[in-house]
Amino acid sequence: MTTTRKVCALSLALAASAGYAADDNLFEDSLWALSPEELGQIRVTSIASGTITPLDKAAAVTTVITAEDIAAMGATDIDEVLETVPGLHVSPSTLAYFPRYYFRGIVSARNPQTLMLVNGIPLRTLVFGNRGHIWGGMPLKAVERIEVIRGPGSALYGADAFAGVINVITKSGKEINGTYTGARAGSFDTQAGWLLHGGVYGDWDIGVSLEYEGTDGFKEIIASDAQTINDNAAGTAVSHAPGSVNLGRDITEVRLEAGFKSFKARLGYQGRNNLQTGPGVIQALDPYGEFRSDRVNADLTYDFSNLADHLSASAQVSYYYGTQDPESNNYLYPKGTVLVFSPGSTASFPDGFIGNPGYKEQNVLTQISSLYSGSKDHRIRLGLGYFWGDVYETTETKNFTPMFTPRPGGLESVADTDEVWLPEKDRTSYFGYIQDEWQFAQNWQLTSGLRYDHYSDFGQTMNPRAALIWATTESFTSKLLYGRAFRAPSFEELFVISNPFSLGNPDLKPETIDTYELAFTHYLSKEVEYSMNFFYYRIKDFITFAPLNDGTPRSQAKNVGRRKGYGTELEVKVNPSDKWTLTANYAYQKSVDEAMDEDVGDAPNHQIYVRSDYWFDPQWALHTQINWVGRQQRPPGDTRPDLDDYATVDAGVRYFQGQQIEASLFVKNIFDRDAKEPGPASALPEDLPLAGRSIYASLQYKF
Repeated sequence: MTTTRKVCALSLALAASAGYAADDNLFEDSLWALSPEELGQIRVTSIASGTITPLDKAAAVTTVITAEDIAAMGATDIDEVLETVPGLHVSPSTLAYFPRYYFRGIVSARNPQTLMLVNGIPLRTLVFGNRGHIWGGMPLKAVERIEVIRGPGSALYGADAFAGVINVITKSGKEINGTYTGARAGSFDTQAGWLLHGGVYGDWDIGVSLEYEGTDGFKEIIASDAQTINDNAAGTAVSHAPGSVNLGRDITEVRLEAGFKSFKARLGYQGRNNLQTGPGVIQALDPYGEFRSDRVNADLTYDFSNLADHLSASAQVSYYYGTQDPESNNYLYPKGTVLVFSPGSTASFPDGFIGNPGYKEQNVLTQISSLYSGSKDHRIRLGLGYFWGDVYETTETKNFTPMFTPRPGGLESVADTDEVWLPEKDRTSYFGYIQDEWQFAQNWQLTSGLRYDHYSDFGQTMNPRAALIWATTESFTSKLLYGRAFRAPSFEELFVISNPFSLGNPDLKPETIDTYELAFTHYLSKEVEYSMNFFYYRIKDFITFAPLNDGTPRSQAKNVGRRKGYGTELEVKVNPSDKWTLTANYAYQKSVDEAMDEDVGDAPNHQIYVRSDYWFDPQWALHTQINWVGRQQRPPGDTRPDLDDYATVDAGVRYFQGQQIEASLFVKNIFDRDAKEPGPASALPEDLPLAGRSIYASLQYKF
């Protein structure tokens, strides 16, 4: 049996395990013809429809990245992994270099259009609608795989599954299967260590992981910042530019997972300490400001696998707690700042322009889903859920008034006053969805679904989906996909009343997007496979902060209009020999502001990624990868030349001594390419620098 036929066989077996009769499936080969090694070579996903499906038959354009892929990349942080996904570009923001995950050219300052899940549970803040600005990265030793939907996911996942969905799946005790300890050291005074233990003990599956990393961050230079502009206007010279971007941080990550029969419980902690502010909170370099964040997530799931004939269900409750705490004064502008409002109208801040916003947040999500597979041709999934979230203890100390003049009392707390940056708010919502997987012919399947969400602060929304999948031949699959998604306005966008630079708008409507996709997967031979898709989308009521034009630098959140985008993505995997694998992808996108009929800008129109994994000895592997990011156009109104394309080359070697010892050495950006990502013309005219050449060595031991 060829590899192509075996891939098709897995489609049969997995579908049968999920409720299909054997003669109802797309292909007729038996799963038992597959060896364990061959099974391990075939990728499956559950993110697209909630049930395990071979990647080529999934009801969405999906990428799966395994723990082995992560190791072959030499990746130490999730951002490095996500940058290899076609159609997804990772770009640093001006807020502590918080990563923005741009799917298919859908760009924004806060990046709330991407939903991140950890084991299927949303990881997001109500305040900003994203993963929290005090992010600090995510280490990877506890990650089993990462599943990514490129395109809408609101029909299953609700709010913010707008441009794409990222699900990080951590290792169970069975997958850890032993005790591992390791350490890594490298450039920028980086030290990291980890300890993982897991296994199956009778009816219990127990896994625990602890990871730590401390780094000073890279020290690339920012030549000009927002304070440079103030200096030019006021005749002062207090800017820290030229100066290095400030990216130091300490990361602690703890995860515990326990499974007992039908129960599964997880507990996670993400601690971020001494996190510096990158180019500064408002793009004026601040070598002193630091933040802290604590994130706790917990979930409990019970599977009713034998609820009735052909009926299974699961119930889940999850809890999230997150904070943003200033650890030291954050200098929005440095000591000696003079702000010029008009000729003869100035405000002096000899101690600096200081603002220290903080908050705490918690939320609870309860949901139940069921799957009925008693019909010959249908699998019907139903779900119901309720969400409650609360942003509380919003705090702020500052030494300026809402009109940007010095406070008479200097640095003061404005918590529990109308001058605090964000009022305390809560939100509730409830939802229900239905999905039908209908195999109406042996080689055809239609997955359709509809989800209804109701929010306490802005109303209701409905989001449908449809995926027509045709197993054209045993080795070729075609898909026609449609989906609508929405993005709920964040609390910052709705309710901020006393921020010096951005104001909320309680009349905002949610953003919506309609996406159409045509996709193909072809197993050309046992050595070559490829997939290709074409997409088109239209966005309504896109939210951005537009200038108030009131003589201050303030802007307000508004539904500013429409965008459209289109493009294509191509993935290829080649196995020239049993020892050598080549993986490559290419993506093209064009995103247009319909009101101006211009490219939205700030995202590459073209991307290419290539990786080679070569096992030149059973104990040695050589890995190389090239990431090319094409020219990035400027947004409308930005007259600077387009940002040049750049290519970075990484290479590494790994050594294994059985399953007991693993050592690696990786060099990143070998040729020390001077790469930059877009920064605002008004504050960072020379853009945001990326890391130069770096080197990392690691050693892991299994007891």
